[in-house]
Amino acid sequence: MALYRHVYLKFWKDDKVMELFSVEEKLLFLFLLTNPNTTQIGVYKILPKEIAFMTGFEEEEVSIMLELFEKEYKLIKYNKLTHEIAIVHWARYNLNKAGGKPMMDCISSELSRVEDVSLLQVILDHIKNEKIKQLYISAIRREKGESSKVKNEGEVIYERPSEEQLRRARELYKQV
Repeated sequence: MALYRHVYLKFWKDDKVMELFSVEEKLLFLFLLTNPNTTQIGVYKILPKEIAFMTGFEEEEVSIMLELFEKEYKLIKYNKLTHEIAIVHWARYNLNKAGGKPMMDCISSELSRVEDVSLLQVILDHIKNEKIKQLYISAIRREKGESSKVKNEGEVIYERPSEEQLRRARELYKQV
């Protein structure tokens, strides 16, 4: 988990924020972007009761605003069964920079903990970084039970080796 989250200044100039959001909605959306449960991948678990406790809103107000953000503004996707939330444009502001190994490992780990993988698709649609995009695609396919076929530059499709096969290959390579 990161110790801080960036909030772009253009948040305040966004048409929806300026014209449609009430003061309470601005606070709640900023909370959804920056609360301690947020992850690198933009999908995380949080209960409306927890949001109410941390923000001071009534739980009913929180539920109403979450529904508004999802249905009217189309800014989030919330699964009431798993209590997972996806921030629709998270990738645009948080996932399009080149990621080093620690960041990629963090993303892989967090992707494996998502219960409702349909929420990953919401984020995937906005990812431009190909390495990160492939991690999301692999997580979605893994959950759906699809094989992870990958296209390389020559448009040849091959089966991605398993982690065990990669480990063995590394061991053999070290011996040579």
